[in-house]
Amino acid sequence: MNDTAEQREKLVADLKSVIADAEEMLKLSAGQAGEDAVKLRERVQVLLANTQERLADVQHAAFQRARAAGHAADDYVHDNPWQAIGIGAGVGLLVGLLIGRR
Repeated sequence: MNDTAEQREKLVADLKSVIADAEEMLKLSAGQAGEDAVKLRERVQVLLANTQERLADVQHAAFQRARAAGHAADDYVHDNPWQAIGIGAGVGLLVGLLIGRR
């Protein structure tokens, strides 16, 4: 996995954590009275809903890209079986050499 994919996964995990913390804060502050507290809770709830929706969209888009990449790889192997076998054999040989050195 490359750095950007790892960073994206960490960002998604961090966003989920922030959302969970904000939801907990809303539950804990539910007993607070006053017009300002009510407005703040409503604004936070709207922001949380928007963030959750965008996060779901990002996850769906990443899933779709991964699925498309898988289909492209499958199509390539079907269209070029001997090249795929050669690439697989080359990678296997390289991994075998690297493991054999240890």
